[in-house]
Amino acid sequence: MKTILAPVDFSAITPAVIERATELGRAVGGRVVILHVAAPPIIPGDNTAMVVDLSRMYAKEAAGASTHLSRLKSQLHERGMDAETIATAGMPAAQILEQAQKLCADYIVMGSHGHGAIYDLLIGGTTHAVLNKAGCPVVVVPALLRDGSHAHARKGRRPAAKPGQSS
Repeated sequence: MKTILAPVDFSAITPAVIERATELGRAVGGRVVILHVAAPPIIPGDNTAMVVDLSRMYAKEAAGASTHLSRLKSQLHERGMDAETIATAGMPAAQILEQAQKLCADYIVMGSHGHGAIYDLLIGGTTHAVLNKAGCPVVVVPALLRDGSHAHARKGRRPAAKPGQSS
């Protein structure tokens, strides 16, 4: 059975990523593994006043992510798709690549947020890093489609709610 890894961040592009991963899963007779990586906060400089209780913050995000991942998994099961979920923490690109290797993923389906070159230079691009280092094909779902519409707006879908937000 083929494995399609679908990393999601619960942003507006998440429904489009799940849709494309499901389509690919059906086409190749595979399963979809939905991955969420809780990224560490970026604390600029050496400002100790900005240090937060990371364990509490991670616990809160993990609880919200778990709920959202369960909902996505149930939706795929209702549509007859074999699906699993993984929640982890760390640097997103590194975690995506590690999970792809552990799972022997045949494909990675992920979203592009359409940030510009300056953003990618300063912050780094998760999608770019995965594209450069993945050992399997990577399908990138664009934030904007060819017709200029947002990927999440196709077929009347609404953006996914972030953990802790009501949908």
